[in-house]
Amino acid sequence: MLINPFKIAKQLREFGVLGMNQRNAEFIQMYNPRKFYQRVDNKLISKRLAIAADIAVPELYHTVEIEHQVPKLRKILNNYDSFVVKPAQGCGGDGIIVIVGRRGEHYLRADGTILTQSELNFHVSNILSGMYSLGGHPDHAMFEYRVEFDPIFKDISYQGVPDIRVIVFQGYPVMAMARLPTRQSQGKANLHQGAVGVGIDLKTGITHTGVQHDEIVHIHPDTANPIAGVQIPNWDNLLRFCASCYDLTELGYLGVDVVLDEHKGPLMLELNARPGLAIQIANQQGLLTRLEKVKTQLDSKRNASERCAYVLEL
Repeated sequence: MLINPFKIAKQLREFGVLGMNQRNAEFIQMYNPRKFYQRVDNKLISKRLAIAADIAVPELYHTVEIEHQVPKLRKILNNYDSFVVKPAQGCGGDGIIVIVGRRGEHYLRADGTILTQSELNFHVSNILSGMYSLGGHPDHAMFEYRVEFDPIFKDISYQGVPDIRVIVFQGYPVMAMARLPTRQSQGKANLHQGAVGVGIDLKTGITHTGVQHDEIVHIHPDTANPIAGVQIPNWDNLLRFCASCYDLTELGYLGVDVVLDEHKGPLMLELNARPGLAIQIANQQGLLTRLEKVKTQLDSKRNASERCAYVLEL
């Protein structure tokens, strides 16, 4: 049977589904000034802006900016049994290494493998060279606090740290999902690598359906536990936390990634000026309808709390 692409496109519009071309032209280009991109593309800049705005982030232990600093890492890292090393301008989780402990003079990775000091130094040198950065530009390496994720996710996550992605439009949170690491994603909360995206009801903060590689899923592929029905703690506060990131970046169409730490609560992990669209599949709802409703309120002068209250009333 022949598929009519025009009919499918019409149906998607009727469901309020936002496509990539429309997202790029009507929201990213329209509401995200290029001059502010560095505020989100560079994690080090994002972290410093967040700290200045009193937004909680994982503590920054150390940065390496030039090759001459690499040999000094052994002495600097002696103070930390666990940490995360990541490229400041990386994307998609590439270049991130999670250290969970020590084995003598070596480091123990989250997957149980051993990393020697020379291997860590080589990895940091690759980061500095721009191997993992956007556009291949020279980069900085960041060493920061390793998040210990909230136990509410322990039955529906594999090894890594789950996070929560919230789409914020002009300061209004409009859609949310949890991203759950899997064996296939190698413990990373990255949908392109096989993590599971789980829709979150924006009003209640309760998870429902999920998506993995554009396929609807109802159980975690590794733990076999249902992914629906998990209540995200302090949901209203988390939404206000994300809404305030608009004031931080001045980017109108924004993805805010938050981790829930067992001891420190919600921490802003990173920001994204080009958030993906799989969140619509996870939520089984189109994003465009929600964005259009917010457009009618752009002349209203509301703070983050008031913007969240308006969204929850819809």
